[in-house]
Amino acid sequence: MDIMQVERSLVCTRRVPGLQSVSLRVLRDAKGARAVAVDTVGAHPGNWVFTISGSAARVAVGTQILTDLSIGGIIDRWDEPEPTDSV
Repeated sequence: MDIMQVERSLVCTRRVPGLQSVSLRVLRDAKGARAVAVDTVGAHPGNWVFTISGSAARVAVGTQILTDLSIGGIIDRWDEPEPTDSV
C-alpha cells in the first residue's frame, strides 16, 4: 500500500469490458510521480488516499477487472510530507 494524493479525474471514452462503469483518478506520490487508479470510494481532487496494488487491487473493486491499482480509502488526516532537497 502507498499513500498518494488525488490530482484529478481521468475521462476515457473507450474502455475494456469491466472498466466501463468505474471512476478513474490520476494520483501523485510524494516524489511527484503520477499513476492512474480505479476509484472504489469516491475520492475527490486534493484527497489523500491509500492505494492497493497487484491482484489485491482487483479484489478491492469487487470484480475481476483489469486493474493493478485501486484506491482503498480516503485518509481523514494526513500531514503532507515536507519536500526533501536533492543534493
